[in-house]
Amino acid sequence: MATNTMDDDVEPSATDESKDNDLTSEIASLRDRLMRALAETENTRRQGERREQDAQQYAIMNFARELLQVVDNLRRAIDAGATVPEAGKTDGLMEGVAATDRILNQILNRFGVEEIKALNEPFDPRKHEAVMETDQTEQPPGNVAQVLENGYMLHDRLLRPARVVVAKSPQRSSQAAEQ
Repeated sequence: MATNTMDDDVEPSATDESKDNDLTSEIASLRDRLMRALAETENTRRQGERREQDAQQYAIMNFARELLQVVDNLRRAIDAGATVPEAGKTDGLMEGVAATDRILNQILNRFGVEEIKALNEPFDPRKHEAVMETDQTEQPPGNVAQVLENGYMLHDRLLRPARVVVAKSPQRSSQAAEQ
């Protein structure tokens, strides 16, 4: 006596079609997973390259920031030596300090550290730090009237903002006096 099984009830051609559909959808799913994995690998590689490039380019950031104190002190020494009344004499010490300042600036420039030119420029909050405002200047309002401390960039990143005095409009001071 023959037993009736489920396979006997289903047509053989329908079973083959469902297997083909299952295989096709599985292949499509695996292809999709493979493409996502390849894209993720490529993104990771690019991100690693960017990190390596940033590390090479900006590795000296902390060192350069600390070295700016030396640059500031050399400039102060040069400025102090320039105010000495014996300007007619050439002072070997001041020439040495000025030469050291020039060499240090050349080295910093070679590694991508550049001074921000702020004097007589429009105030830029991304590069300048306003310490105070003044209305006693010939500068147009919003321009840098005086630089208290030079700012520096390392390639395209801000190393230290320039500390500046900004010219304010005369109307603002007269309005404050009225109140």
